[in-house]
Amino acid sequence: MATAARPWCAPARAPVPGGCFIAADVGGTSARVSVVRAEPDGGIRVLSWRRYPCADYPGLGEILAEFVADHPAREGIECMVIASAGVVLDDEVINSNLPWRISLAELRRQLHLRELHVVNDFAAAAHGSGRLAPADCRLLTPGVADGEPGPALVVGPGTGLGAAICIPHDAGVVVLPTEAGMVAFAPGDEREIDILRWLRRRGHAHVCTEHLLSGPGLANIHQALCELRGTPLQAPLQAPSAITQAARLGEPVALEAVLTFCALLGSVIGDLAMIASARSVYVAGGIVPQIADFLPRSEFRARLTNKGAMRAVLERVPVRLVENERLGVLGAASWYLQHLQQRLHRDQTEPQPAT
Repeated sequence: MATAARPWCAPARAPVPGGCFIAADVGGTSARVSVVRAEPDGGIRVLSWRRYPCADYPGLGEILAEFVADHPAREGIECMVIASAGVVLDDEVINSNLPWRISLAELRRQLHLRELHVVNDFAAAAHGSGRLAPADCRLLTPGVADGEPGPALVVGPGTGLGAAICIPHDAGVVVLPTEAGMVAFAPGDEREIDILRWLRRRGHAHVCTEHLLSGPGLANIHQALCELRGTPLQAPLQAPSAITQAARLGEPVALEAVLTFCALLGSVIGDLAMIASARSVYVAGGIVPQIADFLPRSEFRARLTNKGAMRAVLERVPVRLVENERLGVLGAASWYLQHLQQRLHRDQTEPQPAT
């Protein structure tokens, strides 16, 4: 079913063949691919959308080729924008969380593309946050800063930990991608200090936040707690989904692991919100929807606001969980339309060479 999204910025008037292009959101676990259309009012309409398990395909090109082959309106679609973690270096996407390499030259050739763009996945999520409807989010903590203009923080632990800052202005938005997952882990209590020491003993000279706040990070926390408690590690509980299920059944170590994860999430969101001077926070994708029911039982809220003199500021910032799985493709499309608009503006304002 086609879904319309609220416009975030002015409509792009640069040419998009047929008004349609392909937007994809590629993560370590799944690739979400869509055909989208730019509406005259600046909105974005998703015409076709599918999710693909990355591990089932030898490369991104095979996923995109299958999607294009299955789409009835594929003829004439020559533009694609991909939201992906990592950075582009020498025409290749560098990202340790993807199961295969991505060569942009190969994708252009394989899919016969006129234009191919790659945008950071959380930069895309930040662009997409302004297109969310109220029903697309669940309020995790109350706040009163919604009416105040200012930056929005988008953060999410999944295969890794991503974050971006979205700053609105008259011509659209400025989005600042970050590598927040690589920041050094800062423990907040004695147990977390023990977990830090455990990770260092396992050979991590640099223990980053992503080593704990991610799907693999939850497994790290669980394994650390098992060894610190002297509890034999059960192999099935190394999977994040198994840990979460065991926590729901009341298994003590699994429950402690999930509650520790929630507390760390609050602490990191609070830190990033202060750095960004955020007026709102969106938690996107990844593992949080699976553990959202544990957040009220945890120290999530307390750790988020436990920032000394900044407590009163952070108590005003609403935190929402994004429940729209299409955020990434909406964001990639939004980025592309703003890119087209800016390119058209440059073409119209730059002096033309003398003839």
